[in-house]
Amino acid sequence: MPLMNQATHAAPAAVRADIWLWAARMYKTRSLAKQAIDGGKVDVNNAGCKPSKTLHVGDRLRLTRGEERLELEILALAEQRGPASAAQLLYRETEASRTAREQARELRRLSGAGLNHPPRRPNKQERRELRRLKDFP
Repeated sequence: MPLMNQATHAAPAAVRADIWLWAARMYKTRSLAKQAIDGGKVDVNNAGCKPSKTLHVGDRLRLTRGEERLELEILALAEQRGPASAAQLLYRETEASRTAREQARELRRLSGAGLNHPPRRPNKQERRELRRLKDFP
């Protein structure tokens, strides 16, 4: 029986961008990570990125998820998706990114506080009236 090689258990030296984003739980599936990269929502070291781009420890990522903008530094590489606690050890968010994200969250919270939401859903008559108002040229 052959002995297990220590190198097989070591972390990889480089990983594809779409695989790392999936393993780090930035996107739910690999295909969503690929779509985000193809859509220009992911930059590596201030340059564009392709799904097959190899990432290394120390690379800097800038990615956009919805209204969130994250700037990350890669601390470790992984090819397999694990628990969220393990995925958080793969990267570190920059302090500037964290404060900007918290400020944007606070602005969204405050802007929604000024809206006067109706106390209940409109009934059938009120819905018809709303439709008539919206169809008005």
